[in-house]
Amino acid sequence: MTYALRWLISLLFIGQMYLAMLVFALAYGPYALISRNGAWAGIHAYCRWVRLTARWMVGLRSEIRGTVPVGEVLIASKHQSFFDIILICSVVPRPKFIMKKELRWTPLLGFYAWRIGCIPVDRGKKGRAIAEMRKAVAEGARIPGQLIIYPQGTRVAPGAPLPYKVGTGLLYQQMQQPCIPAATNVGVFWPRHGIYRKPGLAVVEFLPAIQPGRSVADFMAEVERVIETASDALMAEAGFTYPRPA
Repeated sequence: MTYALRWLISLLFIGQMYLAMLVFALAYGPYALISRNGAWAGIHAYCRWVRLTARWMVGLRSEIRGTVPVGEVLIASKHQSFFDIILICSVVPRPKFIMKKELRWTPLLGFYAWRIGCIPVDRGKKGRAIAEMRKAVAEGARIPGQLIIYPQGTRVAPGAPLPYKVGTGLLYQQMQQPCIPAATNVGVFWPRHGIYRKPGLAVVEFLPAIQPGRSVADFMAEVERVIETASDALMAEAGFTYPRPA
């Protein structure tokens, strides 16, 4: 199959993916308004649809490795593209996110984020944002589930360096819950920007829990080490390698 044809199929896949988002959001909307379980049901159904159509249309298979978190935990995940969100939300029972504050006002998406208990954060205010985030997390504890945070704060292309932010460690310290690191290679196939989607096997891997009780500095060093090491291994498995700085 030529690159041009794969690009066109990728475009069609993306178009139907966003159309499906609208359809699923409206279909599950009344249930979501009545019950938070309806919001999670709609999210699970949509994410599984995207995984199915990615495999069928562009040849992008997907796999979850490790033990899927089901209790009250913090999930610290590598974030390379929209597809790692899809994979995690397709299997985690009650996902909720630390998310950009602007997303609260996005039609439908903002409604579902509110219903599942996502924590909006103004990323541009640094110290104030951390204080607001910790307060919001404490208030949001009444909605049980798995809180997902991206330690690097944004999508990061495969091989691109970006520091891990201390906010993840402060939440770990505050919540006194196990933290499940999650590694991925999805950016090899589904980039942050652009249309083209590559065929292959995209993986999210849940790693062994980091138990509560460590210092923030010790936790941050450990979570970065295990996520980066496992993500590098997954990307190498997918045929992507890059030189690590000495």
